[in-house]
Amino acid sequence: MQSATELFKALKISGWDNSSRDSWWWPNSGTYEVVISAILTQNTSWGNVEKALNNLKQAGILNLEKIANTPILTLQEFIKPSGFYKAKSKNIQQLSKNILNDFQSFEQFQESVSRDWLLSQKGIGQESADAILNYACYKEIFVVDSYTARLLEAFGYEFKAYEELQEWIVDSFYEGYREVYPNLSRAQAYARAHGMVVEYCKVNKKGRIVSVEGLMADG
Repeated sequence: MQSATELFKALKISGWDNSSRDSWWWPNSGTYEVVISAILTQNTSWGNVEKALNNLKQAGILNLEKIANTPILTLQEFIKPSGFYKAKSKNIQQLSKNILNDFQSFEQFQESVSRDWLLSQKGIGQESADAILNYACYKEIFVVDSYTARLLEAFGYEFKAYEELQEWIVDSFYEGYREVYPNLSRAQAYARAHGMVVEYCKVNKKGRIVSVEGLMADG
């Protein structure tokens, strides 16, 4: 495998582009919910995130202003299924307050937020920041994660840092994305390509594939 484009073409041909999901792959993309779920999903399974999100929805507080003003103990109770709920509740609430203070609305946040601003927020690392930028704000940012690293390791690639892995993918997919998603914007192609990696690795947990041909054979 010589490029990320080659990998993503193989994943798509093999049927890992899950068309039954949100058109940007992450549930309820382009909404404040993505900001919350990007934090809730840290160190837990997506099933636990969904339980926490459902609690917030049933309570009628899954919006920017209400999360910012909900008593912290109440918020902790709602998001308890996601684990590390004390730290996550504080981070979610402070982030929501900072969005309101610095951007006044979620829509302005989507338009104007920078990666540096997100990384300056407590509880937001590179993966969470990039997930928010791509899936909530529709920016041209490719999210990489442990699934991405694991899959590329199966092809013999090793990267020392998040930025190195991200750069390798973007360098070889920046123009090639049209070979995989000719009708999508680059930002949406990034979103769906990352989604394919996650979909594949959830099923193939040991990253046993060692060639693009083998990946296709698994499809």
